[in-house]
Amino acid sequence: MVRPRLYTEVQQFYARQMRLLDSHDITSHAQTFTEDATFEHIPGGGPVATRAAIEKSLLKWDGKHRDTIQRRHWLSMIDVVSLRADVIEASAYLIEINVRPGTKPTIAQSCVIEDELTRVHGQLLVRSRKVLEDQL
Repeated sequence: MVRPRLYTEVQQFYARQMRLLDSHDITSHAQTFTEDATFEHIPGGGPVATRAAIEKSLLKWDGKHRDTIQRRHWLSMIDVVSLRADVIEASAYLIEINVRPGTKPTIAQSCVIEDELTRVHGQLLVRSRKVLEDQL
C-alpha cells in the first residue's frame, strides 16, 4: 500500500498536468515530462521520444480543433505503486470530454494511462506514458 502523502502528490500532479493540457498551455504541459521521456498516445503510431518531440506532437494535436472544441481530461481510479525512492508506477482511467459551442458535452475517448513517474530536483515528472484507448 502506498503512503497517503505520495498518493495525494501523484493526484495533484495529474490535476495540474491535465489543466495545463485543457487550457492549451502545451509548452508547460510538455515540461511535466523528463527530457528523455517517451509518450505513446496515437494508436499504431508508436512512441514519441524526448520532451521536445512530445511538445511538437501535442501542439499538432491541439491545433487541429483548438478554436472549436474545449477539451476536459478527467482522470480517476488512480493506482500508485512506489518502485524505488525516485521511481513511481501509476495508472489511471482517463476520459476525454469535448464541448463544442451550442452542443452538449460528448465523450471523445475512454482509455487507461500507464505512467512511470520520476523525481527530478524533487518534482514529479513523467518518464514514460502509454495511453491505451478502449477499442471495443
